Amino acid sequence: MKSISYKTSGTCSQMINLKVDDNDCIVDVSFEGGCIGNLQGICSLVRGMNVNDVKARLDGIRCGYKATSCPDQLCRAIDELYK
Repeated sequence: MKSISYKTSGTCSQMINLKVDDNDCIVDVSFEGGCIGNLQGICSLVRGMNVNDVKARLDGIRCGYKATSCPDQLCRAIDELYK
């Protein structure tokens, strides 16, 4: 099992807590701060998914005028976890 607490950048959320099992599937994810309903929905949807599938769907999503988003920052957390 791998885990990371990732400090976000450029979003309303401040932190992502992520746990991935040995098969590269998301076991648990939570966001600190941000739009709670939307983030709970994202967490529920990605739980059990392979990290590569999550990245394929969420990488590069922007939030309005911002260069990133909470889903995009989740992809950055995944990248950091696998460095």
